[in-house]
This record gives sequence, C-alpha cells and structure tokens, in this order.
Amino acid sequence: MKNLFTNVKGDAFGGITAGIVALPLALAFGVSSGLGPTAGLYGAIFISFFAALFGGTNTQISGPTAPMTAVSMIIIAGIVAANEGDVSKALPAILSVFLLAGFFQIGLGLLGIGKYIRYIPYPVVSGFMTAIGLIIILTQILPSVGYYPKEDVEFTSKFKPKAQEIILKNILNDEAKEDVLVLENFKETIDKGNKITPDDILKEAQTLAAAETSGALGAIKALPRALQNIKWLELLLATGTIFIIYAFKRITTKIPSTLIALIVMTSIAVGFDFNYRTIQEIPAGIPQIKWEIFSEFSITKISPFIYTALTLALLGAIDSLLTSIVADNMTKTQHNPNQELIGQGIGNSFAAIFGGIPGAGATIRTVVNINAGGKTKLSGMIAGVMLLIIMLGLGPIASKIPAAVLAGILVTVGIGVMDYKGIKAIPYLPKDIKLGPFKISSEVLIMLIVLLLSTFWNLIYAVGIGLIIASLLFMKKIGDLTAERSDIKTLKEEAWPDENIFPKNLSEKVYIKHIKGPLFFGSTSDFKSLSQQIPSSAKIVIMRLGRMQYMDQSGLYAMEDILQDLKSKNIDVLFVNLLKQPKYMMERIKIIPDFIPKERIFKSFNDCISWIKENLNDTN
Repeated sequence: MKNLFTNVKGDAFGGITAGIVALPLALAFGVSSGLGPTAGLYGAIFISFFAALFGGTNTQISGPTAPMTAVSMIIIAGIVAANEGDVSKALPAILSVFLLAGFFQIGLGLLGIGKYIRYIPYPVVSGFMTAIGLIIILTQILPSVGYYPKEDVEFTSKFKPKAQEIILKNILNDEAKEDVLVLENFKETIDKGNKITPDDILKEAQTLAAAETSGALGAIKALPRALQNIKWLELLLATGTIFIIYAFKRITTKIPSTLIALIVMTSIAVGFDFNYRTIQEIPAGIPQIKWEIFSEFSITKISPFIYTALTLALLGAIDSLLTSIVADNMTKTQHNPNQELIGQGIGNSFAAIFGGIPGAGATIRTVVNINAGGKTKLSGMIAGVMLLIIMLGLGPIASKIPAAVLAGILVTVGIGVMDYKGIKAIPYLPKDIKLGPFKISSEVLIMLIVLLLSTFWNLIYAVGIGLIIASLLFMKKIGDLTAERSDIKTLKEEAWPDENIFPKNLSEKVYIKHIKGPLFFGSTSDFKSLSQQIPSSAKIVIMRLGRMQYMDQSGLYAMEDILQDLKSKNIDVLFVNLLKQPKYMMERIKIIPDFIPKERIFKSFNDCISWIKENLNDTN
C-alpha cells in the first residue's frame, strides 16, 4: 500500500482507459447473465475496486468475464426456473450463491491454494474456454436476430397445457404443506383452481418457453423458428456492431473498438428513431445493499448450492491467476497468488451484496491498463470509480443502448475467448489412446470431452469429469513409465555391475529382483506378477530396493501379498539397501519383522552374499 501513489498519472490514465473498455462488456455480460445491465455494471464497479485494493497483482483489472458470466448464466437460469420464472423472487438465492463463492475464494487464498491452481491440465482449460466461446455465440444468436421465445405467442401457446398442470400442482403442494388438503376442504382447492387466469397460464408458459430455449442446446433447438421470425433491424444492428469491432482494430488499437461500435450503432439507432429493443433501464443513484440476501444466507438454504459456489470460486481463481501471469510477463513482476484470491473473493462478495454478477481478472482490460501506464493497485481502483461515475452520469443514456448491439459485442467476445492454440494443435499431438479401430491423443480426448459436455450439458460437471479423466490418464502414463523403468515386469533381470561376483553355483537357487522406482498404485499390478517370474529352483529372492524411493499404501499391500505368497512356497526374501520411507511404511503394518526379520535386511549387496553363503544350506 505504501507504493499506491508512486505513479498517479500513469495509474489514472490506465484506470480510466480500462474503465471505458470495461463499460460495454459489463453491460453485455449483465444482460447475458439474465440479471440485466445494472448487475453487470455493479459487478464491474465493486470487483474492480476491491480486488485491486486487496489483491496480489498490482496491475490487474477485474470484473465480469466470459467464463464467469457463462457459469453464472446457468446458475441464474436454474434458480429462476425453480422460482416460477420470477427473477426478483429468485434474486436473494442467486446473490447468496455469488456471496458464498466470494467467501470460498477468500478461504482458498487463506489456505494457500493459489499456488496449486497452475496444476490444472491444459486440455481441461482449453476445452472449457472453447466451450465458453461456443455457448456465448450460440446464446447470442437469438437476440442478434431479434427473436425472444417468451414473446412468440404461437411458440408459448404450446406450453400452456403444461403450464396449467404445473400451476395446479403448485396449488396442491401448497395446500399439502398447510395441511388443508382434506376432503372437506376440497371445495377450497377447486375455488383456487377456478381463480387461475389466462395471464397466470401465459406467464408460466413463457417461463417454460424460456427454459426450453435456454443454453446452447436450447438456442440450437430454437434456431429454425428464430430464422423464420427474423427482425432485420435487430440483425443489422448486431452485424454492424461486429463489423465495426473487427474493422476498427485494423485502423487503430489505441481506442477500444468495442466502445466505438457501441457508440456508433447506438447513435444510429437513436438518431434515426428506429423502433428497436433497448436493454433494461439502468437505475440512477448510488448502488444499494440488497439486504434480502442475508435472509437466504443460512446453512439450510445455501447447502444445495455449496458445490456450485465452490466451482464458481475455483473458476474465478483460475481465470484471475491466468491473467496475473500475463500481467507478470508484461511488467516483469511477480504476483502473490494467494493474496490475489483473497482480493478476488472480497471483490465478488461486495459485488454480490450490492446485486452484481461475479467476475475475475480480465486479461484484455489488464493489458489495456498496463499499456496505458498503470503500474499500481490504484489503477484498478480508479477503473471501478470511473465506471461508477459513468453509471451515475450516463445511466439514462446507457439505457437506450440496443439489445442487439450488446448481442453483437458478445458474439465477438465468444469468438475471442475460444482457445485456437489448442484447436490448431489437435492434428500434431501424439495419438496414444486406442478407441476401437481409432487412435487419438489423450490430450485431445480430454479437451473434446470437456468441450462437448460443457457446451451441451453442464459446465460445472464437465470440468470435474475432465479433471478426473485427466488424472486417471496421467496416473496410467506414470504407472506405465515407472513400471518400464523399474523393470518390475521384466522376466529376465539384467545383472548390475556388483552382481558379477555372485557365485555361479548359487545362481539357480537365488533370484535377484531389481526395483528401480517408486512402488505405488500405478505399478502394483505388474509387481504382483513377481511370483510367476521366479524359477521353480529358487530358494531365496533378493530384492534390491536402493532405487525404490517411495511406497504408497497400494504398493505396501502389494508387497505384503507377494511376501505372503513367497512364504507359502517356502522361499525366503532378503532386502538390500531398504530406504527410509518404504521401511517406515512396512514397519507400520508389521511386514518388518513378521515377514522380513531385521537380520535379513542388508545395507550392501556384499553383506547379503555373505549371509547367503553362510545360510543357504540351512534354507534347503
């Protein structure tokens, strides 16, 4: 904090520039999330300010990002659907999930988890980021052509029978909870059913229609009908926005093309007085605390959302720390990952309390800040204040922005966020997995699984499944590599140099086994075949363990099984150069001394040979 005012001029210019760049994206992400542009602005304001103030990356600019918005959109849609399609009714529960995610991020930072985020496999991140891009593009096609399923009378009418059924079920469920659903009160139930109005049915049908067309898969289902009901003005506004964003970048990158597209297309729509659909009205005045969030924040009410909030927190952590690495590379500095997570958690917590959507470190805004002269945390704080000033001064003007223009902006965001580096590498990665008659790279397989599951099923579960598959494939590779290098499954052992002195007359009775690597779950299956490798004439097995640095629980019990099997065949086992960790493990479950007495553990191979010469006849 003592360096906060050492670069005021550069930080002011960087923060103001980053704030201006963040404005159209904040509005667009807010609309895309389902909570409206105000939620996007509030998220950008509070996350930018507090994440900078308490974070661990001096030049980081934080706010709503594409990955965080995509996950938030799914969370919001699910909670809204569970609350009869009423956003205001669902808002406390939604914000409580976001608040919990913020708390989780603070906890991750305090526990020192930040330094481990970098171990998430690249194929999982690649598949997820590409899926985010596809989801954003697909979900913005409908607003880009001016099609809103809830407003399609013919489409929503198909859901009216189902809507009536749901309304009646809700009445019966409510009465069951109130213990009034008895025969003598059935007339009251009928009266409530008779009071159902066409507007009630229409509202429920609209909720069902919106749910049916939500997400990437829903957008694809609705696409044929959307193409039959194109509003050409909306399509022109969206395509014009996309064209300006890409074309203006060829002229200059000093002025953000997204902002130019927003101003130009909004000015055209307003100037020509087109009959277009605007974004939701942005309220004037200082943001107010959403006190109702605290009524939902109890163990009972938030427990169903703990996994969802944790996933959102982890995603925000990954998103932020990846941007921190970019900032480090540009500024030749070193961020504090755990402090950054604490700052992001505090920022997301404040955003939730004031009704904003969650966010993370934003790469584009951070790069803009650095290039404009930002060097300290003050730049991120100024970016947040700049957005607040814009909202307070230009809120009524911003409310006239066409919804199609924000849809066009989001299409370009979706195109930009996809991982083209990972996609281009697909043909060149080694094909090390066989699927039926086909061979495929394990990295490509993981990426495709995460991509498809994220796009068409569930973002949150897709990442978890991707991590599990990546971990299993990694363990298999390490197990195969360890088994190969440790000679566990080699039937013919090659003698080590010091074994040349071994008496030839004893070679038929003594079998020497080398273990050159850790004995763990990935190599135990091959190790267990040891008893089949031993010649029938052998009376003693020497296990040379000087290169077995580590043994896990699976390896421990595999060793116990082998020793028990050899003991049943009256074959003695000698250990040579047993290291500290494996010895400790075997002492814990009494392998030493029950199977291997301490006098049969030797520090050197020569000591072992001397013992054999003295005792081999006794073992016959």
